[in-house]
Amino acid sequence: MQLALVHARYQLLEIVRIPVAVFGSAFFPAAAMLFFVVPFAGDDPTGATFATASMVTFSVMSANIFQYGIGVAEDRDQPWNPYTRTLPAGPAPRFAGRVLAGLALTYLSLIPVVVIGATLTAAQITPAAFLLAIGTVAVVSVPFTLMGLAIGYSLPSKAAIVVAQIVFFPLAFGGGLLSAPGEAPGFIEALAPYLPTRGAVELMWAAVGDHPVRPLSLTMLGVWVVLLAALAGWAYRRDEGRRFS
Repeated sequence: MQLALVHARYQLLEIVRIPVAVFGSAFFPAAAMLFFVVPFAGDDPTGATFATASMVTFSVMSANIFQYGIGVAEDRDQPWNPYTRTLPAGPAPRFAGRVLAGLALTYLSLIPVVVIGATLTAAQITPAAFLLAIGTVAVVSVPFTLMGLAIGYSLPSKAAIVVAQIVFFPLAFGGGLLSAPGEAPGFIEALAPYLPTRGAVELMWAAVGDHPVRPLSLTMLGVWVVLLAALAGWAYRRDEGRRFS
């Protein structure tokens, strides 16, 4: 655990030295709150609460896909990365440290969304629901962390940037993150349960309010986690083999 914390500290220091990286993770969800949630759902307590939860999920997805997808790919190009793989500690502390640092950055990126929801909308949430939502963030970050790792370990940095951008918005739109529960277009409502974003946002909706989580959405979220974990593991092993072949 101590080695994981050392690696997490190293990752965070690298990120903090480039403040625009932190700003970028928080910008799009905060901008979406200001341009779409505040003017259209800000006066409705229930609608604003669910919309803020959607933007929290949006931010979690953004932070993890781009951070891991692009960050890991860029790290692989640095001479420091092959050296760390030769250390006797093995890959577990590096993985754990990267995940801890990513989770810290994820929570940091949520601050503007939460502040906007609390001050500029009629969103309401109990202290117990707020604590449950904080824990749910860690849960729903899992599939997007794995997705980012799969992209980062599979592709060079220039390609990783493009792929992360390509998958991000279709997942957000297709999962119904940009509309209220049950108010997305019909084809989106039909497609959404099969995407990881839908299962994630339904967990967030359930955490902040009285919204049921559909079994299909939750089952498919579990399927996505298993598939993405297998893909990320395969990509890492392939990259490891190339480094030392």
